[in-house]
Amino acid sequence: MPSPHRTLVTVLVAFLLGALFTAAPASAEEGWRTHEGTIDGADYLVKVPKRWNGTLVLYSHGLYVEEWGKPERIWLATRPETETWLLDHGYALAASNYKGVFGHAIEEALTDQIALLDWFQATVGRPRRTLTSGMSMGAVISVKLAENNPGRFDGVLAQCGEYDTKGTWNSALDILFALKTLLAPDADIDLVRPRDPEAAQAALEAVVTEAQKTEAGRARIALAGALGTIPGWALAHEPEPTAPADRLAQQALWVTGVYLYGYGPAARPEIEGRAGGNPSSNTGIDYRRQLARSSGLDLVRHAYRAGGVDLGADLDRLAAAPRISADPRAEAYLHRYAVARGTTPAPVLTAHTTGDGGAVAGQARWYGDQVRRNGDPGRLRQTYVSRGGHCSFNAAEEIVLLRTLSSRAETGRWPSTDPRRLTTAATDLGPAYRLVLELFDPLGKEKAMPPLFTRFIPPAQPRPSR
Repeated sequence: MPSPHRTLVTVLVAFLLGALFTAAPASAEEGWRTHEGTIDGADYLVKVPKRWNGTLVLYSHGLYVEEWGKPERIWLATRPETETWLLDHGYALAASNYKGVFGHAIEEALTDQIALLDWFQATVGRPRRTLTSGMSMGAVISVKLAENNPGRFDGVLAQCGEYDTKGTWNSALDILFALKTLLAPDADIDLVRPRDPEAAQAALEAVVTEAQKTEAGRARIALAGALGTIPGWALAHEPEPTAPADRLAQQALWVTGVYLYGYGPAARPEIEGRAGGNPSSNTGIDYRRQLARSSGLDLVRHAYRAGGVDLGADLDRLAAAPRISADPRAEAYLHRYAVARGTTPAPVLTAHTTGDGGAVAGQARWYGDQVRRNGDPGRLRQTYVSRGGHCSFNAAEEIVLLRTLSSRAETGRWPSTDPRRLTTAATDLGPAYRLVLELFDPLGKEKAMPPLFTRFIPPAQPRPSR
């Protein structure tokens, strides 16, 4: 029987991967035509309002894990209420489930979504404007779709994205490397290229579970989290915690609930099989320097004082531990398919919650840097919502963002993205569009949360791939 903690993690990761919602939008379908089918092995869903306004939104979902089965439906927006609102206001919606459906199917998505767009233009008609939107893994897919196909898209909405997927895998390796080195230095646990993935996963889980029982163990978990700039805010239904103990507890939810399971030994065969080897490395990494630059440094110092542990000694242990190298072929694979270039052939609007530990907000900062180097900064706007959780937007926020992007596509000028104006516009949509999922609730509880766009400067991405 799975443990309560594993059950919680199952629910959490299912949402992180875009598969939790199962209820159909509560609206009669007489107002639109539905098209379903398969293109080259990839299932698709298209809905076209009878009074189509000429805009198509092509949606890219997050990552699905085969262990939890195929989603019951193909998602056309991050929130089901958003899907209904868009259809009721004349937007056509389309999405492919990608060939194979499961795992890091970014390579397939980049082909399958364009094939669906071609089908739409040939079968339904050529849109006056085409927007691409996506969440989590789907965000980098949406950005890459526009980068790889100049002229096909008029705007990109990237929600809670990992624009530098290779950097994410490097950060995840840092976190797990610190856990193993500090909590079980002599254990035979393969973090990459695992000989027995399930055994290695079980061994690492047992070590971390035991560590959570002591102040010293919790301090080392905090150090691991700080190396990845994991925030001390995870719960979407609660305000940002201020007490160090509460911040440490919520940071640990991210470390144990996402990185240990989502990037641990059991998750390695899928990504390594796709990439042709191990895509992550910590060769030459100075963890003392990385911690010094981390937004979590003060929290780590507090935890080490409370646990009576010598932080300097632990950093020495990390410095002395043998490093892990990546396979060049696998690194090249992620660079090609899963790292944004920032070329902005179409306007891009990004959205991130400030307390996101699944795709840290530094990813958005990194993407902004790439646009300044390789694209047109005038085509980029970046927004933040003050809330814990990964992709924990309500429909009101998603709708306002899509309206903002649509206006940019129609007029060639950005409307105001001032947080107060966005919050007011989202609030005006009313209470029916305010539900937010609590990722860390085993039952997937939802609660109405007021829209709350904010000004925010995220910490730097700790391990950028460039």
